[in-house]
Amino acid sequence: MSAKPRPVFLEIPNIRLPIPGIVSILHRISGVVLFIALPVLLYLLSGTLSQQSDFEAYRAFVSNPLVKLALIGLLWAYLHHSLAGIRFLLLDAHKGLELNTARNTAKLVFVAALVLTVVIGALLW
Repeated sequence: MSAKPRPVFLEIPNIRLPIPGIVSILHRISGVVLFIALPVLLYLLSGTLSQQSDFEAYRAFVSNPLVKLALIGLLWAYLHHSLAGIRFLLLDAHKGLELNTARNTAKLVFVAALVLTVVIGALLW
């Protein structure tokens, strides 16, 4: 019996992940982004509590459209990470392990994070 020849290289661009895999990778990426952004956000918010002039400088900084866009990106990261984390906790509790349920909950996490980001971002813009 001969073994099948192994591929010499993987064609990474041609590999298509299922939606649960994409949600999992985005969960990890959003966690890293939130971890890196946390000191910056804490520094910015700490200045808002000290003096009126610091608060006005903070408001001027946050009113920049690029900063608002970055904050909306962080809002998406927070929402996606939270919703995907709840999904993974349920999977750890052996809830929703069936293939169709896992796919549907992954789609739900993906769509809910985007919709909530748009709604909350529009309210805060």
